[in-house]
Amino acid sequence: MNLNPMEQKIKHLEFIQTTINRMAGNSFLLKGWTVTLTGGLLALTFKQIDRRYLDISVAVLILFWLLDSYYLAHERKFIALFNHVRKQPGDATDFSMDTKSFGGFWSRLRCSFSVTMTLFYGGLLVVILLVNHFL
Repeated sequence: MNLNPMEQKIKHLEFIQTTINRMAGNSFLLKGWTVTLTGGLLALTFKQIDRRYLDISVAVLILFWLLDSYYLAHERKFIALFNHVRKQPGDATDFSMDTKSFGGFWSRLRCSFSVTMTLFYGGLLVVILLVNHFL
C-alpha cells in the first residue's frame, strides 16, 4: 500500500511522537524508582542509625538524576525533530529519526539543571542532607 506524501508525513510524526512518549514514560518510571529507593534507604538509616545508607542514597539519587537528565535531553531532541518534520513540506518525508543536529552535551547539562529536575532531585538531596545533619 502506497501512502500519499501527507500520509507519509503524518506517519513519520506518529513515529516521533511514540518515541517522545517512551522517553517521557522512562523519566516517570525513574522518578518513581528514585523516590522508592531513596525513601527505603532513609528508612534503613533511621532504623539502624547508619550513615552508609545515606551515602548510598546520595549515590542512587545522583545516578538517577543523571539518567533522567539523559532521557529528558533525548525527549527534547525528538520534540525538536518533530517540529522540524512538522514544518517541512509533505513530500520531503524521509522517515529519519536522527537527532544529532538538535543538541549535544550542553543540552544535557541544561536538562540536568532545569527547573523541574532541580526541584525534584534537588529537593530529595536537601532532605537527605538534612537527615545527615540531624543524625
